[in-house]
Amino acid sequence: MTLQNNTSVASISISARATLDMHSLNNEGGEGNQIQTRMVDIVGADGRLHNVNAISGDMLKHIQAQHFFELARSTRLPLCAGCSQFNANRINADQTWSANIPKGDREALDSLLRTCAMDDTAGILITAGNRSLPRKSVVEFGWVIGIPTLVESNSYFHVKYATERGKEQRDADAGAQQTEGSNLGQAIFHRPASSGVYAIVCHLELSRIGYNDISQTYAIDEAQRLARAQALVQSVMHTFVELNGAMRTTQLPHLVGLEGVITYSASGAIPAPLISPLASGRDDLNAYREQAKAVANALNGGQTIVAASEFDDISGFAEQLRSLVDYAVPASAMVAR
Repeated sequence: MTLQNNTSVASISISARATLDMHSLNNEGGEGNQIQTRMVDIVGADGRLHNVNAISGDMLKHIQAQHFFELARSTRLPLCAGCSQFNANRINADQTWSANIPKGDREALDSLLRTCAMDDTAGILITAGNRSLPRKSVVEFGWVIGIPTLVESNSYFHVKYATERGKEQRDADAGAQQTEGSNLGQAIFHRPASSGVYAIVCHLELSRIGYNDISQTYAIDEAQRLARAQALVQSVMHTFVELNGAMRTTQLPHLVGLEGVITYSASGAIPAPLISPLASGRDDLNAYREQAKAVANALNGGQTIVAASEFDDISGFAEQLRSLVDYAVPASAMVAR
């Protein structure tokens, strides 16, 4: 996908297949000395149920929000008092804004959009002023799901030695070990790690940046919309390049490969098609990419509104998103979806 300057983009869809080795990015907790990895039940391309390892989309959204926060600070995008401190309550934690929130929902949403780029793009439920006013996120992530028969999870033995005990306690423990054969002074536990091929889906609605869904108008100017769109696309690129999550101190995942298809639409009325890699079977892993391109051609109907482009490695993915950051202009939401 080679973009020209000022290419209009309303929505972007990313469908990718990532090869991750020895990761433990998402766990459900622990039971005894066993840390449990997250498993989900899905229907595969073969029409059968499969139990596979998965990483929650909530985790990817949090990682993307962190990257957007850093980019917003470096480019001086507007942030509310809550978001400027990366407070989970975000604009609801901004006491000044909460105390002066307009009474009408339309005006309150306009105020939010002008005040904070993060609440604009990430979405928020406004609870300040005794109200419940939603702002839908501009970026969406699905679960990162292991492709059936191509992912495996195992549990590995670990031991933690306790070295902080005094000499008196160490002598007592040594005597107890000689008489009872116990393992005093060390904690034994089991830690999971998963390897395999994972399906990733992500969607961005650039046309809704700064858009008030109640008044059906934009609350910010074109220059601010462009700055936020560029930061948003760049934050998504950073999310895929650096997958964050649990246990990365000693189980930093090996991202061996990333391949897939990016589609984008120049019209707010026509979505960028998103086909999950789970739609491909073991014998034809590229079927989802062919489907995405076929749907894009069908939506065009002889015009050039929707484009689809494949990438075969991490560098190709980064280059394509970089071109969107550099050249794309968020299209107007002529039709709110």
